[in-house]
Amino acid sequence: MAQPEISRRTFLTTTGVGATVIALHPFSARAAANQAHLRIMETTDIHVHVFPYDYYSDKPVDTVGLARTAAHVKAIRAEAANSLLLDNGDFLQGNPMGDYIAYERGMKEGDMHPVIAALNAVGIEASTLGNHEFNYGLDFLMKSLAGAAFPVVSANVVTELGGDPTKDTGLFKPYVILDRMLKDGDGAEHAIRIGLIGFVPPQILQWDRGHLEGKVQTRDIVQAARAWVPVMREEGADIIIALSHSGIGSARHTEGMENASVPLAEVDGIDALLTGHSHLVYPSPTFEGFDMVDAKTGLIHGKPAVMAGFWGDNLGVIDLLLERDGGEWRVLSSAVETRPIYKRNEDRSVTALVESVAEVEAAVAPEHQETLAYVRRAVGKTSAPLYSYFALVADDPSVQIVSQAQVWYIAQMLKGTEYEALPLLSAAAPFKAGGRGGPEYYTDVPAGDVAIKNVADLYLYPNTIRAVKVTGAQLKDWLERSAGMFNQVTPGGQDQLLLNPDFPSYNFDVIDGVTYGIDLSQPSKYDAKGGDLNPDASRIVDLAHNGRPVDPADEFVIATNNYRASGGGDFPGAKGDTIIFEGPDTNRDIIVRFIVEQGTINPTADANWHFRALPGTSVLFDTGPKAVAYLDAVKGLAIEAAGDGPDGFARFRIRL
Repeated sequence: MAQPEISRRTFLTTTGVGATVIALHPFSARAAANQAHLRIMETTDIHVHVFPYDYYSDKPVDTVGLARTAAHVKAIRAEAANSLLLDNGDFLQGNPMGDYIAYERGMKEGDMHPVIAALNAVGIEASTLGNHEFNYGLDFLMKSLAGAAFPVVSANVVTELGGDPTKDTGLFKPYVILDRMLKDGDGAEHAIRIGLIGFVPPQILQWDRGHLEGKVQTRDIVQAARAWVPVMREEGADIIIALSHSGIGSARHTEGMENASVPLAEVDGIDALLTGHSHLVYPSPTFEGFDMVDAKTGLIHGKPAVMAGFWGDNLGVIDLLLERDGGEWRVLSSAVETRPIYKRNEDRSVTALVESVAEVEAAVAPEHQETLAYVRRAVGKTSAPLYSYFALVADDPSVQIVSQAQVWYIAQMLKGTEYEALPLLSAAAPFKAGGRGGPEYYTDVPAGDVAIKNVADLYLYPNTIRAVKVTGAQLKDWLERSAGMFNQVTPGGQDQLLLNPDFPSYNFDVIDGVTYGIDLSQPSKYDAKGGDLNPDASRIVDLAHNGRPVDPADEFVIATNNYRASGGGDFPGAKGDTIIFEGPDTNRDIIVRFIVEQGTINPTADANWHFRALPGTSVLFDTGPKAVAYLDAVKGLAIEAAGDGPDGFARFRIRL
């Protein structure tokens, strides 16, 4: 397949936002004798997706895969005199191949991790760490990175804190300076020193506390940058690129913030940023209206920045026009773009824009076959289909089975303890529920055999089991936090959009073991991040356990996962101080063991939650087109097809 046509680009000044300086493609024009073009390429959030293959549905796809992204890399290297390929983290975990290596095959000394082999094959020249690099523990991480043919940097994860960041004992090098030669407009070569510094969300201490507690500490991203960037300049870095595994969020810096790329861009001495973590594309209209962010030109605080999606679906490209003056390099101007590996057509079909690079696929071919065998093993049967098309609007079988397995496990663990007599509930959220993953991103397992690939589909992350003890008041507020998934609805209004697009599905916890309603006419008590929004609001109604209204002073045990129990998502009753049990088993393994013991599972949802009736009111909800096959099975909900939604989704109407 031919490479996509290289689009005509316009350079934009880094100081005068939006001002055009050179209306020529930067690599079809010759720079001046003292100028050079540098193309910086970014991969980010690969999550072990090397082959264009969906292991959950067990079929090839054109929407993912580093082997496809590598085609863009080859094209740019062929056209550019000067280029640099960098990875921005979250490569080690994220699909069944990652779990197969971590839990089945293991990593012995001298083993090569397949995703590292793939990164080597595509020619990554440096990388930073993402938060998911820590999911399998430090020993696994270190053994995996031993095979990397490129340096890995991370400035804000340390084994011992010093008086300031420069006195810390780092887990990895905080930065690296690459000595490169740049070819100028006359073809002459000049030396340049390119500084690379990496950052990860400090929340890893919450999200992977079991692996990291007592072993590492984290620094605030911006504080670490302010300390280290001047050191890099003193050491001779001509330009500095921040590898920020952190999203594009608020421009106001607060200590410990997760998505810190905007205030990071303000740090003096940083010339360009690679961003990630959020699984979004930048520049794009998604970021219009963000302070200090130019969503059209790709500038943040006037500096070029890029975010290249996730799973290899895009390659990020920053073009820098550099000028050499008195032996020093400075950035004159920049252009930013992303190159997708596919396009979605009007009829919802997908057209591949590139073919896989054979050398990259070959680097992981044996592990690809081993992973296929791993995910195809049957572990039991299900008497009813498991699907998540309606998981955000009704009690759902894909969430139900997770809760059943968690209760089964925790009940055994609490036997003989002081908590045995407390009511045992379970909190579970739908992980595959469309959203940014697209209209095919749903669980859909037919009745019959259940294989490991199906369990991995039900539970995407290698979380470990936890149990927390909460009061009735905390239980209600936990549910109020989940109810932030929904927009406020005007009674009597027609076809109002139901879902808050800023609320991720993995934070929509359904709590099994109690019954409750959600009053959509009321405002949300919490915002999408868990912050106070309307402190006196109350959407949760008729909350009861065994038919009795829940009293604020009642006590319950909730089975959940390490992410939630340790503060992930900022849920009341789950801030790390209510944990009563920490298990060594992953939630996914528990589901497998539950299915094996049951032989045949019955995941039929019990409709323990519902929307409070609002007569004469209707809302609209978008989900995958295949949802229509299960429309009649949705309990307690008056729902009907309502045509096409945006971006390949199908739209449904719910009459409240």
